[in-house]
Amino acid sequence: MKRSEMLSRMNSRSHWDLCIIGGGATGLGIAIDASSRGYSTILVEQHDFAKGTSSRSTKLVHGGVRYLQQGNVKLVMEALKERGLLRQNAPHLVKNQSFLLPNYKWWEGPFYGLGLKIYDWMAGNLGLGPSVILSREEALQHAPTLDPEGLRGGVLFHDGQFDDARLAINMAQTAAGQEAVVLNYMKAEKLLKTNGKISGVLARDQLNNDSHEILAGTVISATGIFTDVLRQEDDPSRSPVLTMSQGTHLVVDKSFLPGDTAILIPETSDGRVLFAVPWHQQLIIGTTDIPVSEPVAEPIPKEEEIDFILHQIGKYLAGDPKREDIRSVFSGLRPLVKGSAASTAALSRDHFIETSESGLISITGGKWTTYRKMAEDVLRVAIQQNRLPDIPCVTQDLSIHGAQVVNGYHDAAYYYGSDLAFIREIEHHEPAMAEKIHPSLPYSKASIIWAAREEMCMTVEDALSRRTRALLLNAKAAIESSTVVATLLAKEYGHGDEWIEEQVSAFRSVALHYLPEIQTKTH
Repeated sequence: MKRSEMLSRMNSRSHWDLCIIGGGATGLGIAIDASSRGYSTILVEQHDFAKGTSSRSTKLVHGGVRYLQQGNVKLVMEALKERGLLRQNAPHLVKNQSFLLPNYKWWEGPFYGLGLKIYDWMAGNLGLGPSVILSREEALQHAPTLDPEGLRGGVLFHDGQFDDARLAINMAQTAAGQEAVVLNYMKAEKLLKTNGKISGVLARDQLNNDSHEILAGTVISATGIFTDVLRQEDDPSRSPVLTMSQGTHLVVDKSFLPGDTAILIPETSDGRVLFAVPWHQQLIIGTTDIPVSEPVAEPIPKEEEIDFILHQIGKYLAGDPKREDIRSVFSGLRPLVKGSAASTAALSRDHFIETSESGLISITGGKWTTYRKMAEDVLRVAIQQNRLPDIPCVTQDLSIHGAQVVNGYHDAAYYYGSDLAFIREIEHHEPAMAEKIHPSLPYSKASIIWAAREEMCMTVEDALSRRTRALLLNAKAAIESSTVVATLLAKEYGHGDEWIEEQVSAFRSVALHYLPEIQTKTH
Protein backbone atom coordinates (compact mmCIF):
# COMPACT_ATOMS: atom_id res chain seq x y z
CA MET A 1 0.00 0.00 0.00
CA LYS A 2 1.80 3.07 -1.29
CA ARG A 3 0.43 6.60 -1.24
CA SER A 4 1.90 7.45 -4.66
CA GLU A 5 0.02 4.50 -6.17
CA MET A 6 -3.18 5.59 -4.44
CA LEU A 7 -2.84 9.08 -5.92
CA SER A 8 -2.33 7.59 -9.39
CA ARG A 9 -5.42 5.41 -9.01
CA MET A 10 -7.44 8.40 -7.81
CA ASN A 11 -6.39 10.49 -10.78
CA SER A 12 -7.16 7.71 -13.26
CA ARG A 13 -10.90 7.70 -12.44
CA SER A 14 -13.33 10.56 -13.01
CA HIS A 15 -16.30 9.26 -11.02
CA TRP A 16 -16.80 6.95 -8.01
CA ASP A 17 -19.72 4.95 -6.72
CA LEU A 18 -18.79 5.93 -3.20
CA CYS A 19 -16.65 8.57 -1.48
CA ILE A 20 -16.05 8.06 2.26
CA ILE A 21 -14.86 10.96 4.41
CA GLY A 22 -12.99 9.75 7.50
CA GLY A 23 -10.30 7.13 7.95
CA GLY A 24 -11.04 5.74 11.40
CA ALA A 25 -12.56 2.37 12.24
CA THR A 26 -15.97 3.20 10.75
CA GLY A 27 -14.73 4.74 7.49
CA LEU A 28 -12.18 1.99 6.88
CA GLY A 29 -14.84 -0.63 7.62
CA ILE A 30 -17.14 0.94 5.02
CA ALA A 31 -14.27 1.04 2.49
CA ILE A 32 -13.66 -2.70 2.98
CA ASP A 33 -17.35 -3.58 2.72
CA ALA A 34 -18.01 -1.38 -0.32
CA SER A 35 -14.93 -2.38 -2.30
CA SER A 36 -15.39 -6.08 -1.55
CA ARG A 37 -18.90 -5.82 -3.06
CA GLY A 38 -17.39 -4.34 -6.20
CA TYR A 39 -18.35 -0.68 -5.77
CA SER A 40 -15.72 1.82 -6.94
CA THR A 41 -14.64 3.30 -3.60
CA ILE A 42 -12.42 6.15 -2.43
CA LEU A 43 -11.72 7.17 1.17
CA VAL A 44 -10.14 10.46 2.24
CA GLU A 45 -8.76 11.21 5.72
CA GLN A 46 -7.55 14.68 6.71
CA HIS A 47 -4.89 13.36 9.11
CA ASP A 48 -3.53 9.82 9.36
CA PHE A 49 -5.63 6.66 9.50
CA ALA A 50 -7.00 6.22 13.04
CA LYS A 51 -5.39 9.47 14.19
CA GLY A 52 -8.42 10.26 16.35
CA THR A 53 -10.64 8.13 18.57
CA SER A 54 -9.79 4.87 16.76
CA SER A 55 -6.19 4.72 18.06
CA ARG A 56 -7.02 5.80 21.63
CA SER A 57 -9.34 3.08 22.88
CA THR A 58 -9.02 0.77 25.89
CA LYS A 59 -7.79 -1.87 23.37
CA LEU A 60 -10.74 -4.17 24.00
CA VAL A 61 -12.90 -6.04 21.49
CA HIS A 62 -15.79 -6.68 23.81
CA GLY A 63 -19.50 -7.24 24.06
CA GLY A 64 -19.77 -4.64 26.80
CA VAL A 65 -20.47 -6.15 30.21
CA ARG A 66 -21.73 -2.81 31.51
CA TYR A 67 -24.17 -2.40 28.60
CA LEU A 68 -25.74 -5.65 29.78
CA GLN A 69 -26.07 -4.07 33.22
CA GLN A 70 -27.81 -1.10 31.55
CA GLY A 71 -30.23 -3.49 29.85
CA ASN A 72 -29.01 -2.86 26.28
CA VAL A 73 -29.31 -6.51 25.25
CA LYS A 74 -29.41 -5.74 21.51
CA LEU A 75 -26.06 -3.90 21.57
CA VAL A 76 -24.41 -6.65 23.64
CA MET A 77 -25.71 -9.45 21.37
CA GLU A 78 -24.52 -7.57 18.29
CA ALA A 79 -21.12 -6.77 19.81
CA LEU A 80 -20.53 -10.35 20.99
CA LYS A 81 -21.22 -11.65 17.50
CA GLU A 82 -18.86 -9.06 15.98
CA ARG A 83 -16.20 -9.87 18.59
CA GLY A 84 -16.28 -13.49 17.44
CA LEU A 85 -16.11 -12.55 13.76
CA LEU A 86 -13.20 -10.19 14.35
CA ARG A 87 -11.32 -12.86 16.27
CA GLN A 88 -11.92 -15.16 13.29
CA ASN A 89 -10.94 -12.63 10.60
CA ALA A 90 -7.97 -10.95 12.31
CA PRO A 91 -6.48 -13.64 14.57
CA HIS A 92 -3.06 -11.94 14.50
CA LEU A 93 -4.47 -8.85 16.22
CA VAL A 94 -7.41 -10.02 18.33
CA LYS A 95 -6.73 -12.32 21.25
CA ASN A 96 -8.67 -13.96 24.02
CA GLN A 97 -8.11 -11.97 27.22
CA SER A 98 -9.10 -13.35 30.63
CA PHE A 99 -10.57 -10.86 33.10
CA LEU A 100 -10.97 -11.07 36.85
CA LEU A 101 -13.87 -9.21 38.43
CA PRO A 102 -12.89 -9.14 42.13
CA ASN A 103 -15.60 -9.42 44.80
CA TYR A 104 -15.28 -7.42 48.02
CA LYS A 105 -18.98 -7.56 49.02
CA TRP A 106 -20.98 -10.71 49.79
CA TRP A 107 -23.50 -10.17 46.99
CA GLU A 108 -21.04 -9.47 44.18
CA GLY A 109 -20.06 -13.10 43.54
CA PRO A 110 -23.56 -14.45 42.81
CA PHE A 111 -24.75 -11.21 41.16
CA TYR A 112 -21.86 -10.81 38.71
CA GLY A 113 -21.46 -14.57 38.35
CA LEU A 114 -25.03 -14.87 37.05
CA GLY A 115 -24.64 -11.81 34.81
CA LEU A 116 -21.49 -13.21 33.23
CA LYS A 117 -23.11 -16.61 32.65
CA ILE A 118 -25.79 -14.74 30.68
CA TYR A 119 -22.95 -12.94 28.83
CA ASP A 120 -21.43 -16.35 27.96
CA TRP A 121 -24.77 -17.66 26.76
CA MET A 122 -25.38 -14.60 24.58
CA ALA A 123 -22.03 -15.16 22.81
CA GLY A 124 -23.16 -18.64 21.71
CA ASN A 125 -20.69 -20.57 19.58
CA LEU A 126 -18.60 -17.41 19.11
CA GLY A 127 -17.77 -17.32 22.82
CA LEU A 128 -14.16 -17.17 24.00
CA GLY A 129 -14.53 -19.39 27.08
CA PRO A 130 -16.88 -19.96 30.04
CA SER A 131 -16.88 -17.70 33.10
CA VAL A 132 -15.93 -19.26 36.44
CA ILE A 133 -16.64 -18.21 40.04
CA LEU A 134 -13.37 -18.20 42.03
CA SER A 135 -12.54 -18.50 45.69
CA ARG A 136 -10.41 -15.86 47.40
CA GLU A 137 -7.28 -18.00 46.98
CA GLU A 138 -8.00 -18.69 43.30
CA ALA A 139 -8.58 -14.98 42.63
CA LEU A 140 -5.18 -14.15 44.14
CA GLN A 141 -3.53 -16.84 42.03
CA HIS A 142 -4.78 -15.07 38.90
CA ALA A 143 -4.00 -11.57 40.21
CA PRO A 144 -1.40 -11.85 42.98
CA THR A 145 -1.05 -8.07 43.36
CA LEU A 146 -4.78 -7.57 44.01
CA ASP A 147 -5.44 -5.99 47.42
CA PRO A 148 -6.24 -9.01 49.64
CA GLU A 149 -7.92 -7.02 52.42
CA GLY A 150 -11.64 -7.78 52.38
CA LEU A 151 -11.38 -9.86 49.19
CA ARG A 152 -14.05 -12.58 49.11
CA GLY A 153 -13.37 -14.09 45.69
CA GLY A 154 -13.96 -13.19 42.08
CA VAL A 155 -15.43 -14.08 38.73
CA LEU A 156 -13.14 -14.99 35.85
CA PHE A 157 -14.50 -14.35 32.36
CA HIS A 158 -13.22 -13.89 28.81
CA ASP A 159 -13.33 -11.01 26.37
CA GLY A 160 -11.26 -9.83 23.43
CA GLN A 161 -8.22 -7.60 23.29
CA PHE A 162 -6.55 -6.03 20.26
CA ASP A 163 -4.23 -3.33 18.95
CA ASP A 164 -6.58 -0.67 17.60
CA ALA A 165 -4.24 1.37 15.36
CA ARG A 166 -2.55 -1.73 13.95
CA LEU A 167 -5.98 -3.12 13.05
CA ALA A 168 -6.86 0.18 11.35
CA ILE A 169 -3.69 0.06 9.23
CA ASN A 170 -4.41 -3.56 8.28
CA MET A 171 -7.97 -2.56 7.42
CA ALA A 172 -6.67 0.16 5.09
CA GLN A 173 -4.46 -2.49 3.44
CA THR A 174 -7.47 -4.84 3.18
CA ALA A 175 -9.54 -2.15 1.44
CA ALA A 176 -6.63 -1.36 -0.90
CA GLY A 177 -6.38 -5.07 -1.69
CA GLN A 178 -10.04 -4.93 -2.74
CA GLU A 179 -9.20 -2.05 -5.17
CA ALA A 180 -10.41 0.78 -2.94
CA VAL A 181 -8.37 4.00 -2.94
CA VAL A 182 -7.57 5.04 0.63
CA LEU A 183 -5.70 8.29 1.22
CA ASN A 184 -4.41 9.75 4.45
CA TYR A 185 -3.55 13.47 4.65
CA MET A 186 -6.28 14.23 2.09
CA LYS A 187 -8.72 16.73 3.61
CA ALA A 188 -12.29 17.06 2.35
CA GLU A 189 -12.42 20.84 2.25
CA LYS A 190 -15.81 21.31 0.67
CA LEU A 191 -18.90 19.31 -0.22
CA LEU A 192 -19.69 19.63 -3.92
CA LYS A 193 -23.35 20.00 -4.89
CA THR A 194 -25.25 19.90 -8.17
CA ASN A 195 -28.81 21.27 -8.10
CA GLY A 196 -28.72 21.13 -4.32
CA LYS A 197 -27.65 17.48 -4.18
CA ILE A 198 -24.27 16.17 -3.02
CA SER A 199 -22.14 15.20 -6.03
CA GLY A 200 -18.71 14.76 -4.44
CA VAL A 201 -16.04 16.55 -2.44
CA LEU A 202 -13.25 19.00 -3.07
CA ALA A 203 -10.19 17.57 -1.32
CA ARG A 204 -6.78 19.07 -0.61
CA ASP A 205 -3.59 17.06 -0.20
CA GLN A 206 -2.10 18.14 3.13
CA LEU A 207 1.40 17.08 2.08
CA ASN A 208 1.77 19.07 -1.16
CA ASN A 209 -1.31 21.37 -1.15
CA ASP A 210 -2.67 19.95 -4.42
CA SER A 211 -6.44 20.23 -4.89
CA HIS A 212 -8.58 17.33 -6.18
CA GLU A 213 -12.22 17.21 -7.25
CA ILE A 214 -13.69 13.83 -6.35
CA LEU A 215 -17.08 13.17 -7.95
CA ALA A 216 -19.19 10.37 -6.46
CA GLY A 217 -22.73 9.02 -6.58
CA THR A 218 -22.80 8.61 -2.80
CA VAL A 219 -20.87 10.52 -0.12
CA ILE A 220 -20.69 9.06 3.38
CA SER A 221 -19.41 11.03 6.37
CA ALA A 222 -17.69 8.75 8.89
CA THR A 223 -15.91 11.57 10.66
CA GLY A 224 -16.44 10.56 14.28
CA ILE A 225 -16.12 13.51 16.65
CA PHE A 226 -16.22 15.90 13.65
CA THR A 227 -19.60 14.58 12.40
CA ASP A 228 -21.54 17.70 13.38
CA VAL A 229 -18.98 19.96 11.69
CA LEU A 230 -19.67 18.30 8.32
CA ARG A 231 -23.43 18.02 8.92
CA GLN A 232 -23.65 21.74 9.60
CA GLU A 233 -21.49 22.58 6.58
CA ASP A 234 -23.99 20.62 4.52
CA ASP A 235 -26.95 22.33 6.22
CA PRO A 236 -26.29 25.10 8.81
CA SER A 237 -29.75 24.60 10.30
CA ARG A 238 -28.97 21.06 11.50
CA SER A 239 -28.99 20.53 15.26
CA PRO A 240 -25.95 18.70 16.67
CA VAL A 241 -26.41 14.97 17.26
CA LEU A 242 -23.25 14.36 19.29
CA THR A 243 -22.18 14.69 22.86
CA MET A 244 -18.48 14.06 23.40
CA SER A 245 -16.64 12.65 26.37
CA GLN A 246 -12.93 12.30 27.00
CA GLY A 247 -11.43 9.04 28.16
CA THR A 248 -7.89 8.95 29.51
CA HIS A 249 -5.64 5.94 30.07
CA LEU A 250 -2.37 5.48 31.93
CA VAL A 251 0.35 3.04 30.91
CA VAL A 252 2.55 1.62 33.68
CA ASP A 253 4.93 -1.31 34.09
CA LYS A 254 3.31 -4.73 33.98
CA SER A 255 4.79 -5.57 37.40
CA PHE A 256 1.78 -3.83 38.97
CA LEU A 257 -0.36 -6.69 37.65
CA PRO A 258 1.93 -9.57 36.58
CA GLY A 259 0.60 -12.51 34.64
CA ASP A 260 -1.88 -12.46 31.77
CA THR A 261 -5.13 -11.76 33.63
CA ALA A 262 -6.73 -8.32 33.45
CA ILE A 263 -8.96 -6.90 36.16
CA LEU A 264 -12.30 -5.14 35.75
CA ILE A 265 -13.92 -2.96 38.40
CA PRO A 266 -17.61 -2.70 37.41
CA GLU A 267 -18.32 0.72 38.87
CA THR A 268 -16.09 3.59 39.95
CA SER A 269 -17.26 6.75 41.73
CA ASP A 270 -18.15 8.35 38.35
CA GLY A 271 -20.18 5.33 37.23
CA ARG A 272 -17.62 4.00 34.76
CA VAL A 273 -15.96 0.65 34.45
CA LEU A 274 -12.28 0.65 35.43
CA PHE A 275 -9.89 -1.67 33.59
CA ALA A 276 -6.31 -2.70 34.21
CA VAL A 277 -5.28 -4.70 31.14
CA PRO A 278 -1.91 -6.20 30.11
CA TRP A 279 -0.98 -4.88 26.65
CA HIS A 280 2.32 -5.18 24.74
CA GLN A 281 4.12 -6.17 27.94
CA GLN A 282 2.86 -3.07 29.77
CA LEU A 283 -0.32 -2.38 31.74
CA ILE A 284 -3.08 -0.02 30.56
CA ILE A 285 -5.28 1.45 33.30
CA GLY A 286 -8.41 3.46 32.52
CA THR A 287 -10.68 5.01 31.71
CA THR A 288 -12.23 8.35 32.66
CA ASP A 289 -15.38 9.94 31.32
CA ILE A 290 -15.54 13.73 31.33
CA PRO A 291 -17.74 15.85 29.05
CA VAL A 292 -16.02 17.80 26.26
CA SER A 293 -17.61 20.64 24.29
CA GLU A 294 -15.42 20.88 21.17
CA PRO A 295 -13.76 18.21 18.99
CA VAL A 296 -9.97 18.35 18.77
CA ALA A 297 -7.54 16.13 16.86
CA GLU A 298 -5.11 15.80 19.78
CA PRO A 299 -6.95 15.79 23.13
CA ILE A 300 -4.78 16.47 26.17
CA PRO A 301 -5.18 14.50 29.43
CA LYS A 302 -6.30 16.57 32.37
CA GLU A 303 -4.61 16.58 35.74
CA GLU A 304 -7.79 15.49 37.50
CA GLU A 305 -8.15 12.50 35.16
CA ILE A 306 -4.67 11.23 36.01
CA ASP A 307 -5.33 11.68 39.73
CA PHE A 308 -8.72 9.97 39.43
CA ILE A 309 -7.31 6.86 37.75
CA LEU A 310 -4.40 6.58 40.20
CA HIS A 311 -6.78 6.99 43.15
CA GLN A 312 -9.32 4.44 41.83
CA ILE A 313 -6.83 1.72 40.90
CA GLY A 314 -5.03 2.28 44.21
CA LYS A 315 -8.10 0.90 45.97
CA TYR A 316 -7.64 -2.49 44.28
CA LEU A 317 -3.91 -3.10 43.89
CA ALA A 318 -1.63 -3.92 46.80
CA GLY A 319 1.13 -1.81 45.24
CA ASP A 320 -0.34 1.54 44.23
CA PRO A 321 1.01 3.04 40.98
CA LYS A 322 2.29 6.59 41.52
CA ARG A 323 2.64 9.44 39.06
CA GLU A 324 6.35 8.72 38.61
CA ASP A 325 5.45 5.16 37.50
CA ILE A 326 3.48 6.36 34.49
CA ARG A 327 5.26 5.72 31.19
CA SER A 328 2.62 7.32 29.00
CA VAL A 329 -0.79 8.94 29.39
CA PHE A 330 -3.16 9.24 26.43
CA SER A 331 -6.67 10.59 25.84
CA GLY A 332 -9.35 9.99 23.25
CA LEU A 333 -12.72 11.62 22.56
CA ARG A 334 -15.81 9.45 22.23
CA PRO A 335 -18.57 10.48 19.78
CA LEU A 336 -21.74 9.71 21.73
CA VAL A 337 -25.19 10.04 20.23
CA LYS A 338 -27.22 12.51 22.28
CA GLY A 339 -29.80 11.10 24.63
CA SER A 340 -31.57 11.84 27.86
CA ALA A 341 -28.94 10.24 30.11
CA ALA A 342 -27.68 12.35 32.99
CA SER A 343 -24.02 11.51 32.30
CA THR A 344 -21.91 10.63 29.27
CA ALA A 345 -21.03 7.31 30.92
CA ALA A 346 -24.67 6.29 30.54
CA LEU A 347 -25.12 7.36 26.91
CA SER A 348 -25.67 4.66 24.32
CA ARG A 349 -22.82 3.26 22.22
CA ASP A 350 -25.36 2.43 19.49
CA HIS A 351 -24.61 3.96 16.12
CA PHE A 352 -26.63 6.61 14.34
CA ILE A 353 -27.26 6.90 10.57
CA GLU A 354 -28.89 9.86 8.90
CA THR A 355 -29.43 11.08 5.34
CA SER A 356 -29.71 14.83 4.77
CA GLU A 357 -31.92 16.53 2.19
CA SER A 358 -28.87 17.02 -0.05
CA GLY A 359 -28.08 13.30 0.18
CA LEU A 360 -25.13 13.32 2.61
CA ILE A 361 -25.19 10.09 4.61
CA SER A 362 -23.70 10.46 8.09
CA ILE A 363 -22.82 7.62 10.44
CA THR A 364 -21.52 8.16 13.94
CA GLY A 365 -21.48 6.68 17.44
CA GLY A 366 -21.00 2.95 17.81
CA LYS A 367 -17.88 1.23 19.07
CA TRP A 368 -14.74 -0.35 17.62
CA THR A 369 -16.06 -3.88 18.07
CA THR A 370 -19.08 -3.28 15.83
CA TYR A 371 -17.35 -1.44 12.96
CA ARG A 372 -18.15 -4.23 10.45
CA LYS A 373 -21.87 -4.23 11.29
CA MET A 374 -21.93 -0.41 11.16
CA ALA A 375 -20.46 -0.53 7.65
CA GLU A 376 -23.03 -3.11 6.54
CA ASP A 377 -25.86 -1.02 8.00
CA VAL A 378 -24.83 2.23 6.31
CA LEU A 379 -24.44 0.57 2.92
CA ARG A 380 -27.87 -1.00 3.35
CA VAL A 381 -29.25 2.54 3.71
CA ALA A 382 -27.51 3.63 0.48
CA ILE A 383 -28.86 0.55 -1.34
CA GLN A 384 -32.41 1.16 -0.05
CA GLN A 385 -32.19 4.71 -1.40
CA ASN A 386 -31.20 3.29 -4.81
CA ARG A 387 -27.78 4.95 -4.64
CA LEU A 388 -25.95 1.65 -5.08
CA PRO A 389 -26.84 -1.66 -6.76
CA ASP A 390 -27.94 -4.35 -4.32
CA ILE A 391 -24.87 -6.60 -3.99
CA PRO A 392 -24.61 -8.86 -0.91
CA CYS A 393 -22.18 -8.11 1.91
CA VAL A 394 -19.24 -10.55 2.14
CA THR A 395 -17.29 -9.19 5.13
CA GLN A 396 -18.47 -11.77 7.69
CA ASP A 397 -15.85 -14.17 6.35
CA LEU A 398 -13.36 -11.73 4.83
CA SER A 399 -9.87 -12.00 6.31
CA ILE A 400 -8.11 -8.81 7.37
CA HIS A 401 -4.67 -8.14 5.85
CA GLY A 402 -1.96 -10.00 7.77
CA ALA A 403 -4.35 -12.60 9.17
CA GLN A 404 -2.69 -15.67 10.59
CA VAL A 405 -3.14 -17.60 13.79
CA VAL A 406 -0.46 -16.57 16.28
CA ASN A 407 0.61 -18.97 19.02
CA GLY A 408 1.89 -16.38 21.49
CA TYR A 409 1.29 -12.69 22.06
CA HIS A 410 4.73 -11.74 23.30
CA ASP A 411 6.43 -11.28 19.95
CA ALA A 412 6.11 -9.19 16.81
CA ALA A 413 3.81 -11.73 15.14
CA TYR A 414 1.06 -10.36 17.41
CA TYR A 415 1.30 -7.00 15.66
CA TYR A 416 2.25 -8.00 12.13
CA GLY A 417 0.90 -11.47 11.39
CA SER A 418 1.95 -12.64 7.93
CA ASP A 419 3.76 -9.33 7.26
CA LEU A 420 6.39 -10.25 9.85
CA ALA A 421 8.17 -12.41 7.26
CA PHE A 422 8.76 -9.34 5.07
CA ILE A 423 10.16 -7.33 8.00
CA ARG A 424 12.51 -10.22 8.81
CA GLU A 425 13.59 -10.19 5.16
CA ILE A 426 14.58 -6.52 5.42
CA GLU A 427 16.57 -7.35 8.55
CA HIS A 428 18.24 -10.28 6.78
CA HIS A 429 19.36 -8.18 3.78
CA GLU A 430 20.40 -5.22 5.93
CA PRO A 431 21.54 -6.51 9.36
CA ALA A 432 21.77 -2.95 10.72
CA MET A 433 17.99 -2.71 10.28
CA ALA A 434 17.52 -5.43 12.90
CA GLU A 435 18.71 -2.97 15.55
CA LYS A 436 16.04 -1.53 17.84
CA ILE A 437 15.06 2.11 17.39
CA HIS A 438 15.54 2.47 21.19
CA PRO A 439 16.74 0.10 23.93
CA SER A 440 13.45 0.46 25.83
CA LEU A 441 11.20 -0.21 22.83
CA PRO A 442 10.50 -3.56 21.07
CA TYR A 443 10.61 -2.18 17.51
CA SER A 444 13.38 -2.67 14.97
CA LYS A 445 14.48 -0.15 12.35
CA ALA A 446 13.13 -2.57 9.75
CA SER A 447 9.60 -2.05 11.10
CA ILE A 448 9.94 1.66 10.29
CA ILE A 449 11.21 0.85 6.79
CA TRP A 450 8.26 -1.51 6.29
CA ALA A 451 5.85 1.17 7.53
CA ALA A 452 7.21 3.64 4.96
CA ARG A 453 7.16 1.18 2.07
CA GLU A 454 3.88 -0.65 2.68
CA GLU A 455 1.80 1.10 5.35
CA MET A 456 1.59 4.70 4.09
CA CYS A 457 3.58 6.00 7.06
CA MET A 458 4.25 9.63 6.13
CA THR A 459 5.48 11.25 9.35
CA VAL A 460 7.43 10.48 12.51
CA GLU A 461 4.18 10.68 14.48
CA ASP A 462 2.59 8.08 12.16
CA ALA A 463 5.56 5.79 12.82
CA LEU A 464 5.79 6.18 16.59
CA SER A 465 2.12 6.55 17.46
CA ARG A 466 0.24 4.22 15.08
CA ARG A 467 2.54 2.01 12.90
CA THR A 468 4.36 1.15 16.10
CA ARG A 469 2.80 1.97 19.49
CA ALA A 470 5.98 3.47 20.94
CA LEU A 471 4.35 6.72 22.06
CA LEU A 472 1.70 4.89 24.07
CA LEU A 473 4.12 2.38 25.60
CA ASN A 474 6.89 4.75 26.64
CA ALA A 475 6.58 8.42 25.70
CA LYS A 476 10.09 9.35 26.86
CA ALA A 477 11.70 6.57 24.81
CA ALA A 478 9.55 7.53 21.80
CA ILE A 479 10.80 11.12 21.97
CA GLU A 480 14.39 9.91 22.28
CA SER A 481 13.98 7.68 19.21
CA SER A 482 12.40 10.36 17.01
CA THR A 483 15.62 11.45 15.29
CA VAL A 484 16.50 7.85 14.36
CA VAL A 485 12.99 7.34 12.97
CA ALA A 486 12.97 10.65 11.08
CA THR A 487 16.33 9.77 9.49
CA LEU A 488 15.03 6.37 8.34
CA LEU A 489 11.88 7.91 6.84
CA ALA A 490 13.85 10.73 5.18
CA LYS A 491 16.05 8.19 3.44
CA GLU A 492 13.02 6.26 2.17
CA TYR A 493 11.26 9.35 0.85
CA GLY A 494 14.27 11.40 -0.28
CA HIS A 495 13.82 14.19 2.26
CA GLY A 496 16.69 16.34 3.56
CA ASP A 497 17.95 17.50 6.96
CA GLU A 498 15.40 20.32 7.19
CA TRP A 499 12.53 17.79 6.95
CA ILE A 500 14.15 15.67 9.66
CA GLU A 501 14.40 18.65 12.01
CA GLU A 502 10.80 19.72 11.31
CA GLN A 503 9.50 16.21 11.92
CA VAL A 504 11.38 15.73 15.18
CA SER A 505 10.14 19.10 16.43
CA ALA A 506 6.54 18.41 15.39
CA PHE A 507 6.56 14.98 17.03
CA ARG A 508 8.09 16.29 20.23
CA SER A 509 5.39 18.97 20.56
CA VAL A 510 2.70 16.25 20.40
CA ALA A 511 4.55 13.64 22.48
CA LEU A 512 5.27 15.92 25.43
CA HIS A 513 1.58 15.77 26.35
CA TYR A 514 1.92 12.00 26.83
CA LEU A 515 4.40 12.57 29.67
CA PRO A 516 2.65 12.85 33.06
CA GLU A 517 5.16 15.39 34.42
CA ILE A 518 4.17 17.78 31.63
CA GLN A 519 0.57 17.68 32.83
CA THR A 520 1.73 18.78 36.29
CA LYS A 521 3.66 21.74 34.88
CA THR A 522 0.81 22.92 32.67
CA HIS A 523 -1.88 23.04 35.37
